[in-house]
Amino acid sequence: MEAKAIVKSLRISPIKARLVIDLIRGKDVSVALNILNNRNKQSSKLILKVLNSAIANAVNNFKLDENKLYVKEARVDAGPVMKRHMFDSRSHIGHKDRRTSHIVIVVAEK
Repeated sequence: MEAKAIVKSLRISPIKARLVIDLIRGKDVSVALNILNNRNKQSSKLILKVLNSAIANAVNNFKLDENKLYVKEARVDAGPVMKRHMFDSRSHIGHKDRRTSHIVIVVAEK
């Protein structure tokens, strides 16, 4: 049995979020929580919320044991891009894309 948590359109670049989510894939939930609590990045705080939600879904909805859970799947997908324009040198129009992410975490029991 497995439980899932999804967060869509988070305002963080998928490249930056993948650096942190690669650290917790396949780990036990307690180890993953320790990694995320000790990581000093913005994405680790957001991923920690998603992981806690997935754990709560597993415990409350499917009556799984929290001590036996592990991170079965953890991925960051690209979300919609907000395109912003700004003035560049020599009166050209430059652009700055503000990227968003979709975070999916699946926990399962061993």
